[in-house]
Amino acid sequence: MEDNLRLPEMNSGSYPASICKDGELKLVIFDCDGVLVDGEQLSTAQMAAEARKYGWDLSDEEAHKIFTGGELAKIGQQIAQKTGKKLPEDWDMMMQQRIVTMMKTDAETVDGAENMLNSVIDLGLPIRVGSNSSGAEMEAKFASTGLDEVLEDHRIHSGRDLEMPKPRPDIYLHAAKQEGVPPTNCIVLEDSDAGVEAARRAGMACVLLRPLDKPAPEWPGLLRIDHLSQFPEILSEVLTQQRQNHEELLPA
Repeated sequence: MEDNLRLPEMNSGSYPASICKDGELKLVIFDCDGVLVDGEQLSTAQMAAEARKYGWDLSDEEAHKIFTGGELAKIGQQIAQKTGKKLPEDWDMMMQQRIVTMMKTDAETVDGAENMLNSVIDLGLPIRVGSNSSGAEMEAKFASTGLDEVLEDHRIHSGRDLEMPKPRPDIYLHAAKQEGVPPTNCIVLEDSDAGVEAARRAGMACVLLRPLDKPAPEWPGLLRIDHLSQFPEILSEVLTQQRQNHEELLPA
């Protein structure tokens, strides 16, 4: 691991327990868009086109900054407020279906996603997905990219379907409950500020996938990487520190 990614000496109280040497990491939870599947740009471009249709002169790039990680219902509200136009009552459902259809053919994996997932599994850690995307959307994305060969259906959880969208912590707490582990034994891989906030509220550690020169939330429980290949290295080091600490505590 590069020096700027090496874990500091972590103690409970200062950092979430799951990444401390005296803690125990038992579950890894992944966001979907921007972490496993590179579909956010496609989705926000669809929303930009809708915004322009109703009179909001919004570029695809601006829409990506504004809408990334957001709920479709709230995005519809933003467009309505900005344009003064009334959107159809089922606008979010219409957009959801449009995105699902698009993802069946156009979704691509984030660089290194499949290798990263297999490396995490090889570490002996169970994995789950917690995303604001609908279950239908994730099914389309994972089938299109082949990640359905790695991710089991019962380990994929939708904040939209459960009406628990981020930054609420519910979707991550739900994933931990389904695994039967406390939130303090979990770590989340995210790319959005809303997802980081959800992890923080859930009491989980979080790794943010984002270029290191880009701004990020300030929180001691947040670690940073700029490529997925670095994530298993962080997990490996956490597990090594915890195993060594456990061995030191064993009676001679």
